[in-house]
Amino acid sequence: MAQEVVLGIDIGGSLTKVGLVTREGNIIDKTIFKTNAQNPFPSFMEKLKLEVETLILKWDVDIQIRSIGVGAPNANPHTGQIENPPNLKWGKATPIAKIINQTFNLPVSLANDANAAALGEMVFGAAKGMKNFVALTLGTGLGSGIIVDGKLLIGEHGAAGEIGHVNVEPNGRECNCGLHGCLETYASVTGIKRTVFELLADMKIDSPLRGISFKDMRGTDISDAALKGDLIALTAFEKTGEILGSKMADTVAHLDPEAFILSGGLSKAGEILLRPIRTRMQQHLFNAYKGKIKVLLSTATSSNAVLGPAALAWLELENTALE
Repeated sequence: MAQEVVLGIDIGGSLTKVGLVTREGNIIDKTIFKTNAQNPFPSFMEKLKLEVETLILKWDVDIQIRSIGVGAPNANPHTGQIENPPNLKWGKATPIAKIINQTFNLPVSLANDANAAALGEMVFGAAKGMKNFVALTLGTGLGSGIIVDGKLLIGEHGAAGEIGHVNVEPNGRECNCGLHGCLETYASVTGIKRTVFELLADMKIDSPLRGISFKDMRGTDISDAALKGDLIALTAFEKTGEILGSKMADTVAHLDPEAFILSGGLSKAGEILLRPIRTRMQQHLFNAYKGKIKVLLSTATSSNAVLGPAALAWLELENTALE
């Protein structure tokens, strides 16, 4: 008897990841290809169709694909479209759910990539068993997904939970969204790089980071330097953690979550980042929440990004069965 699976598709500005995922969260096979986001959307679909068909061909007798889950930047589940994506040159609105449904003749569920990641944490990851939590993805930007009473918070316009764009400093750093002082300009890989370069200008001390250009610097360069005791890197993580912890305390006042789950490149620094986050969050928490909010690291890896869209697909199947 063929094993039931869903197809999880995680679309990023650089890479697209596709996987066949069981109800238990086992990835039986996956593939990764370049999104080539500067090319028109039809060329992306041609590549996606080829990659999926190649994947299915290997397992055709052994699997039954029930549904497709898609996580993508700026995806609106109300309209089924990717809308005004900054890193995908596909136009203002791409009806991706409809086109994928027509291409593969399977039900399609769509979510913002950060929201899909939150569902993946709830169904398969560090938040398994939790009903109220916030997942923060600290990558190039800051993505966030909010789970309330076991359900994804989507909002009236399909864009709830953009914590990366709450304001830290009214006249602060310019953000890609057009605003100034957004949290993600401080608490993200890009944000901490900006902090490092400000510190390098202000602090006349030796640092291995001085020999790396802004373009070439990676989050791992900063975390590696911090782990070796570099004062510039340690100070950058301290400042980043303090800003993020303060805004997480604000989020607690709105949502009263059980935990925050952190993932993405910046989270790889572990306790170097978590320590100032927890300290500053506790300082700013209303007394009713003090000592009650957990800050945890995700157990997922970037290669397992298909688990979020897969969780979305499985949950949608379950909800449909109950109707």
